[in-house]
Amino acid sequence: MVLGKVKSLTISFDCLNDSNVPVYSSGDTVSGRVSLEVTGEIRVKSLKIHARGHAKVRWTESRNAGSNTAYTQNYTEEVEYFNHRDILIGHERDDDNSEEGLHTIHSGRHEYAFSFELPQTPLATSFEGRHGSVRYWVKAELHRPWFLPVKLKKEFTVFEHIDINTPSLLSPQAGTKEKTLCCWFCTSGPISLSAKIERKGYTPGESIQIFAEIENCSSRMVVPKATIYQTQAFYAKGKMKEVRQLVANLRGESLSSGKTETWNGKQLKIPPVSPSILDCSIIRVEYSLMVYVDIPGAMDLFLNLPLVIGTIPLHPFGSRTSSVSSQGSMNMNWLGLTLPERPEAPPSYAEVVTEEQRQSSLAPLGVCDDFERALPGPLFAYIQEFRFLPPPLYSEIDPNPDQPTDDRPSCPSR
Repeated sequence: MVLGKVKSLTISFDCLNDSNVPVYSSGDTVSGRVSLEVTGEIRVKSLKIHARGHAKVRWTESRNAGSNTAYTQNYTEEVEYFNHRDILIGHERDDDNSEEGLHTIHSGRHEYAFSFELPQTPLATSFEGRHGSVRYWVKAELHRPWFLPVKLKKEFTVFEHIDINTPSLLSPQAGTKEKTLCCWFCTSGPISLSAKIERKGYTPGESIQIFAEIENCSSRMVVPKATIYQTQAFYAKGKMKEVRQLVANLRGESLSSGKTETWNGKQLKIPPVSPSILDCSIIRVEYSLMVYVDIPGAMDLFLNLPLVIGTIPLHPFGSRTSSVSSQGSMNMNWLGLTLPERPEAPPSYAEVVTEEQRQSSLAPLGVCDDFERALPGPLFAYIQEFRFLPPPLYSEIDPNPDQPTDDRPSCPSR
């Protein structure tokens, strides 16, 4: 940029992270410097900064108003998050060419510091979409008499943090579906799909472990697949525009009739993507994992499991909590492989309580006198009789096993 004696006008941020990239969150202080380099003495009316953050959507749709009439309908909406102005040199008024109140800047390089705070209220994460964006920037403006203003804008990134170490995002996601194919007057067996993931919240770079069971009792060859989709939704004037994008996918083995495939933690890696945007009134960015069965010549059988892409990764405690809750609520039979084959029996009662301790425990206690007098005789005798009896013998065989209830039709080929 060379405008007369003004050689350059630059903006730099005081970055506090290791990557030296200006990234902030709500409540943070944004600071930096405006650098001005001149080749000779100049006179300046003002040097200002203007910082702003806003979300904006815009799209157009064609409308027909008659047989030969068409027009274009514009949909626009905007939400402002903050608007800050500051004067680094000079005064507010710079719309005239008066020589009064001018500041002289000598040849060389000069730096002027600026600082402002982002609002404490939640801010939408920086985002660039097909029909809208969320942007944050700082603009510097140099005003001189008899010259056009010199302007420069530089963007910075804002992350509204999403901590995936919360109960709602650590809860497992699961589902089951079944589909029966019909061909003219012949009905084949069903295609069934069960899928589960350990939690709802993930961060970019993580791999989603997919547990699934696909059973093909139809007469067709099918293929199990999994994909991650990003859905962008834009809102303006009571209308909504939606864009869906494929983020990642994987493919399983083809299944012929009567075959079953099991995924014991099949991994699907999340690429670098924008975090979910859930709190903006005009832009939403959401994610989902679709586990489905590709059926040639018919509608696919699919399960949609919602995802939230966060910014704060899983810590060890959250990982343990997720694992425990996942195993506790999992009722799919393939996860039984992670359980020990034979549980260890507890110690016998005689190993823990000696006969002398048991006899002394049966002696009346003074502190229980009032309790004994307050209770009817037979009831207190019942409590005393069973209070110190040894527990029943341990057995690894359930005397009352649950009867399996599986009403699903078996494959004809089995």
